[in-house]
Amino acid sequence: MALILWALLLPALALGQAPPNPPSRPVIRAVQVVGVINPVKAGFVTRELAAANTAGNAAFLIELDTPGGLDSSMREIIQAILGSRVPVIVYVSPPGARAASAGALITLAADFAAMAPGTNIGAAHPVSIGPGEGGGKVMAEKVLHDAVAYARSIAEARGRDPGWAEKMVRESVSIPASEALKHKVIDLIAPDRTTLLKELDGRPYRRNGRTLALRSAGAEVQSVEMGWSRHLLDAVGNPDVAYLLLMLGMLGIFFEIASPGAVLPGTVGAIALLLAFFGLQALPVNAIGALLIAVAFILFILEIGIASHGMLTVAGLTALAFGSLMLIESPAPFLRISRTVIAAVLAVTAGFIVFVLALVARAQRSPFRAGREAMAGERGEAVTGVHERGRVFVHGEYWHAFSKEPIAKGEAVEVVRMAEGLKLEVKRPEKT
Repeated sequence: MALILWALLLPALALGQAPPNPPSRPVIRAVQVVGVINPVKAGFVTRELAAANTAGNAAFLIELDTPGGLDSSMREIIQAILGSRVPVIVYVSPPGARAASAGALITLAADFAAMAPGTNIGAAHPVSIGPGEGGGKVMAEKVLHDAVAYARSIAEARGRDPGWAEKMVRESVSIPASEALKHKVIDLIAPDRTTLLKELDGRPYRRNGRTLALRSAGAEVQSVEMGWSRHLLDAVGNPDVAYLLLMLGMLGIFFEIASPGAVLPGTVGAIALLLAFFGLQALPVNAIGALLIAVAFILFILEIGIASHGMLTVAGLTALAFGSLMLIESPAPFLRISRTVIAAVLAVTAGFIVFVLALVARAQRSPFRAGREAMAGERGEAVTGVHERGRVFVHGEYWHAFSKEPIAKGEAVEVVRMAEGLKLEVKRPEKT
């Protein structure tokens, strides 16, 4: 009996002496957002934040450096932040970075907002990004009041100073990290990521009416970067790149029309146009500017078939210049096409159009090399006597022929033209 009891108690004793499993390290998912806030970056951030929620990560970290961006993309990111189950940290870094305009409101929306030394935040005054929003003082006031109310609501939801949030929008105030901390716009200043996570450890945040504590000390940070495809689409959203793709696409189509059958220019042009349309859909495109560019290329195409002595080309270049300057209108510098890029494109386009038109003109003046017209001037030999009818050997082939004067068998002949029924009109060659 003692042996049986001992056998039953031994596993229990061994289990009691086993060391407990070490606690797992918290995992923080991190992304970098650098540059203009656009639909590509918004999609990337919201997708990764959703993945952090699905995985049950301890937190989601956004390392931010932006001059601003589109209102729609900003609101998409903020909605995802406010609806996240895991706490969101926005860290304006590295030193010298900024969270301007849309970036300022994204920072306000975070559960924990931090900045590196030497960074700044603010300048969130809304700007017109399209003809629909720039329709006068009344519309501008409506946009401003909406932005102010939005900023105040975000600040109040996160326990930040709504007065300073309003100043950043209404007065376009921009403040350094030290002042942002003083006025409770952010929670702390941290020189690097390690210090940031150490300082945030144990800080409370609210979810569903409950107060929870952030676990960030010693956390495993999983940095996620945008794939090459998103980087490509992000680059296409740059105004200069989108404009260059638009010009490349139109020039490719123009060359295909001017020289049918080349195939490659038309294919490259079509792909470039599609990419340009993708980039332009997120930019403040002026419809009049786009129409002027379209008219310019119509004039270039008409120049191929109409002898205007270059007037259509000059008119087209003028329309292209004004259209390029008007294509994207915005007070924000990062949403405008560089004037240097426009000047370079106009110079290259003018040279390309002149080159193509010169090729077309030379082709139109050159003699025919195939078809009925190409037979004129060819020389051969009379196989039989030729007058009202006969046979000749021309261009390596035997042909039925006729002539206005008798030609003896074996004499040299020269083709005048190809008549109906594939008969050749021939004559004696002129002596030189």
